[in-house]
Amino acid sequence: MERAFPADTQGPSAAGSSRPAAPASLEAAHPQGRDGGLGGGHDATAVPAGDALPLRVLLIEDSPLIRERLAETIVERGRIEIVGQADSEQAAIGLIGATAWHAMVLDLQLRHGTGLGVLRALVSMRPPGARVIVLTNYAFPQYRAKSLALGADYFLDKAREYHRVREILEALAQERTAGVH
Repeated sequence: MERAFPADTQGPSAAGSSRPAAPASLEAAHPQGRDGGLGGGHDATAVPAGDALPLRVLLIEDSPLIRERLAETIVERGRIEIVGQADSEQAAIGLIGATAWHAMVLDLQLRHGTGLGVLRALVSMRPPGARVIVLTNYAFPQYRAKSLALGADYFLDKAREYHRVREILEALAQERTAGVH
């Protein structure tokens, strides 16, 4: 069953938790992203200009444990928040159009469908300035090339580059705070 989770939960494992939801993101194909830095060709905002803070993140990951760990790692009250979570391609695509967001952390392997399908949908649905971080256990050159060709800004290996998700999101949040567009 495909699931999209409300922004105030970590998914099924968060029942009864008083912890705030956390955002997630992924790493670069190159250490500073495909454009050589975090500024690149995208505007730093994907929601109306009045919403300067916090960085709003979609977390698309099939594993509840990894979603929870990512949320705990990346949420920073007032600076970075998770505004939606999904474990399938269809649920993720539904969130993309229904939720104002600035960054997405996207796994390639989903419960139903794939992260590549989500990237294909983003071609016509991506908010201006939104960033996409692919975080995957399938860090093969062909997946990296395909993800970047479909518009991913970062491509990270879960086993070796997991820590980069927070670094990238913090840099994006800092850009927003500084008003860099």
